[in-house]
Amino acid sequence: MTSVDTVVRSAPGATCAPDLADGPWTFDLAPPSYGPGASMADPIPASAPTQGTLPAAYTQMSAEELDARIRAAKETLGDRLVILGHFYQRDEVVRHADFVGDSFQLANAALTRPDAEAVVFCGVHFMAETADILSRPEQAVILPNLAAGCSMADMADIDTVEQCWAELEELYGTAPDASGKVPVIPVTYMNSSAALKGFCGDHGGIVCTSSNAETVLRWAFERAHRVLFFPDQHLGRNTAKAMGIGLESMPMWDPRKPLGGNDAQSLRDAKVLLWHGFCSVHKRFTVAQIEKARAEHPGVRVVVHPECPMPVVDAADEAGSTDYIRKAVEAAPAGTTFAIGTEINLVNRLAAEHPEHTIFCLDPVVCPCSTMYRIHPGYLAWVLEGLVEGRVENRITVDAEVAVGARVALERMLAARPPERA
Repeated sequence: MTSVDTVVRSAPGATCAPDLADGPWTFDLAPPSYGPGASMADPIPASAPTQGTLPAAYTQMSAEELDARIRAAKETLGDRLVILGHFYQRDEVVRHADFVGDSFQLANAALTRPDAEAVVFCGVHFMAETADILSRPEQAVILPNLAAGCSMADMADIDTVEQCWAELEELYGTAPDASGKVPVIPVTYMNSSAALKGFCGDHGGIVCTSSNAETVLRWAFERAHRVLFFPDQHLGRNTAKAMGIGLESMPMWDPRKPLGGNDAQSLRDAKVLLWHGFCSVHKRFTVAQIEKARAEHPGVRVVVHPECPMPVVDAADEAGSTDYIRKAVEAAPAGTTFAIGTEINLVNRLAAEHPEHTIFCLDPVVCPCSTMYRIHPGYLAWVLEGLVEGRVENRITVDAEVAVGARVALERMLAARPPERA
């Protein structure tokens, strides 16, 4: 299999940013940014975590030496360690993971290793926070590169959400009606900070994943007349539209404007208030790409992630989570041609694992998730060898008070199991 890392180093013209060929440590001491890749143009909060200097030895090792040192550290640490690798990670990292999956699958996977002293999460910041919330207090959750954030998660922060909530409470009031339903309930996507998960837990709300978003919205509508859905507008819109909710009932909330840029009546008529946030990876997919795939590959099966814009989801054959996409490929009859709209590392991995199919990414330009790409084998080797020497680098710790509410919202999500899809 040709890894994305190999492609960006050998064929820089085929990528969205030539800087992808540089080591992520090149950007550690630069002004804060998400780094090259899909999120490179997204504005980053001044408070975003940054990574200090990676020791020079790890930046100069060959890929083979890094691989050998990671394996040696894993063998030394044994059951004291569990490594979690997100589907979107580069293959040079995923090959060392004990579990590979989406953010919530990995947080749950960590729970199956209660004796592990360290959980190394090869993903992004909000994922490590979730693992810390669900892990035992004595377990150390480690993010190899602190600069691996998430631009979508950063598009909603606790201050702007609290301001939004205050405006909504002033408009709607807070009292339940005769049936016990409240005016509005908050729902946050898993791709959000621990503070926002805590906010939802404290205000009767819940967390959702791309797998159970519809189930969670139904849960919310049993308890409220409206839903405030953040931070991803596209997942919220696509899910609500599939449930039969009209677009006229889904106003956008822009946190930079009074009443989110809406008039009071449109907010009173709303069913789902969509936060002005998005995933820069999935925003790259277009209807034109789907049309091209269909023209060049008659009978192609187009599967996209529900974080894609609504016209893309409508033009595709199917939309589903990363796990749904993986299962769709596994269950397909041999010889199926897939055009997939999600992060390139997962698409390439599926293509390598399923040579019986023809699998390609809808976007012809190699443009990985900027922040997932910040996790490099050099950082993984550094934190693992630190553990061998008795040092815990880059520990992620969620404030205990925030964790209480976040755990409530996550437990509500756990109970909201979606029906099995045929």
